[in-house]
Amino acid sequence: MLYPAMNKLTEHVPNRYMMVNVVARRARQIAEEAEKVGERLHEKPVTMAINEVADGLLDAAAIDTSIEESRD
Repeated sequence: MLYPAMNKLTEHVPNRYMMVNVVARRARQIAEEAEKVGERLHEKPVTMAINEVADGLLDAAAIDTSIEESRD
């Protein structure tokens, strides 16, 4: 993960461990939303989530922390 730089990311989520959780949760949301509507993603969900953090669109307070259980 060279781009964006870590110092750019930590401006919005100061703790690296929290950032991993925020990015993972957001990436999961992106993937699930794309699957629901049948959208093909041109970038990996993790890349998209990292870019959202770097652009200041996402921080630790903005992420939805609820966990939904899917029943098959």
